[in-house]
Amino acid sequence: MAFWWALIVIAFALVICKFLLMLIPSNVPSIDVDASDVIDDGHPKESSFIYIPSRRQTDKVQCYEPATVKYLGYFPALKPDEVKEQVALVRKAQNVWAKSSFKQRRQFLRVLLKYIIEHQDLICKISSRDTGKTMVDASMGEIMTTCEKITWLLSEGERWLKPEYRSCGRSMLHKTAKVEFHPLGVVGAIVSWNYPFHNLFNPVLAAVFSGNGIVVKVSEHASWSGCFYVRILQSALAAVGAPENLVEVITGFAETGEALVSSVDKVIFVGSPGVGRMIMRKAADTLIPVTLELGGKDPFIVCEDVDVPHVAQVAVRAVLQSSGQNCAGAERFYVHENIYPAFVAAVVKIVKSVTAGPPQLGKYDMGAICLQDHSERLQNLINDALDKGAEIVGRGSVRFINEGAVDHYFPPTVIVNVNHQMKLMQEEAFGPIMPIMKFSSDEEAIKLANDSKYGLGCAVFSGSQRRARFIASQLHCGVAAINDFASNYMCQSLPFGGVKDSGFGRFAGVEGLRACCLVKSVVEDRWWPLVKTKIPKPIQYPVMENGFEFQQSLVEALYGLNVWDRLRALINVVKMLTDHNSSANSKRSD
Repeated sequence: MAFWWALIVIAFALVICKFLLMLIPSNVPSIDVDASDVIDDGHPKESSFIYIPSRRQTDKVQCYEPATVKYLGYFPALKPDEVKEQVALVRKAQNVWAKSSFKQRRQFLRVLLKYIIEHQDLICKISSRDTGKTMVDASMGEIMTTCEKITWLLSEGERWLKPEYRSCGRSMLHKTAKVEFHPLGVVGAIVSWNYPFHNLFNPVLAAVFSGNGIVVKVSEHASWSGCFYVRILQSALAAVGAPENLVEVITGFAETGEALVSSVDKVIFVGSPGVGRMIMRKAADTLIPVTLELGGKDPFIVCEDVDVPHVAQVAVRAVLQSSGQNCAGAERFYVHENIYPAFVAAVVKIVKSVTAGPPQLGKYDMGAICLQDHSERLQNLINDALDKGAEIVGRGSVRFINEGAVDHYFPPTVIVNVNHQMKLMQEEAFGPIMPIMKFSSDEEAIKLANDSKYGLGCAVFSGSQRRARFIASQLHCGVAAINDFASNYMCQSLPFGGVKDSGFGRFAGVEGLRACCLVKSVVEDRWWPLVKTKIPKPIQYPVMENGFEFQQSLVEALYGLNVWDRLRALINVVKMLTDHNSSANSKRSD
């Protein structure tokens, strides 16, 4: 008994020591990032110039605030030769960085984390201005997810990139077998506009920590923020003595992205299925690996044994996260018929209290839609549903918007009497629309949820976790949340990605980190030089007459199912080897 008490005391002491060490400030330098062109006296610089968005692509990427249509500036649309020059610079820097220690890489992460925590307001304001999202949404989707990824890499990153020893099998007991993870070289990332901060940092953190360089093409709809955020990364790298040009951001349109794909050693893409297919075709020319995250049409299933008011709040948060400014969130809601009226009523009550407006002008529940003309597409989806029998039962409100920014707002909308013949239930909306459909059995809910060309994620709610787990296990998707929504992404140890038109490959987690590596299998002698691998005499060239008999006995000795058969075969192997040695000795005596 005393032994176990001693173990408990030691374990408790270790926990206390670890906690106390966390309280000791680490020696992490601060960095100074030039933000003079985006802020003025601590406040975001304002522009009185109203920009009229153009559908025509030029040699410039024009940037403006979706919420107010105020002009932000422009960046060059890089030509293929300019992209290749950038990749060449990064490749040169990567040759140096590949030799860096994990200690140096962790220090880079700590410098970043310190800056992010101390400059949350600036980071969120820039994201809000460039995409239209609220400060709360920016904090949740940009800051928290990125900080979580950094802390996971600090805690576990080195562990998963160190050589991993594997079993060597029966025939190679005298060997060691391991997997090594080496940098690929230069990673190319083409990222979407919905999370300009996190979508930039996410691939950069994995690529740089695994010893790579990286070039990121930021979206033409979020270039203003991306070109500022990269300064944070470059300043943090400089602070730890990393080579210049290890991380670069490029701006432009399709031509720029195509040139990037043809110049790098791996591509990570976040965007639409259509563009994803084009990237695959381009990547096939150089046979480089591709990771595709292509959005989704996530089902949100609500069983009859839930706390309706609670789940209604989660549901509204889930759909507003796909409001055209954040992620592709829950887009199809399936509610058990026994609670359908109560759930709809609870959701409508919440949605009617939601207001959308310019985030810079007040504290609104929802901001603007980033993409030009997207509200027209959302209305077309609703019109199609209404023509086929659907009904709008609740909408939020929009307030205090500029006349020129009207098209960048869409009120959150609850719509019922929907079915799968409607485009709204099949096409990715990426907007604040909540279509609710009833089901009568778990089997029907599973069938409805799987009736989609997408397969990114799902959320299942039930008073019985066992029931919710079973339903989720039957859904064909890459991410599942039980009695919650989108919590998976806050667990950065987990891989993230989907199936079908939602893409393939994974980022985040061990799988995402190692996807940035050349995975190399290595086998060597376990007791070198005492025990060396030699080819048995019967199968050396020229092969002896009993060579095949020897090989047969060797296979049975190693893999036979019966212990006596294996022992008999082993005796035959030894006998053939000794007979050969005796014959060889006799010849030498003669």
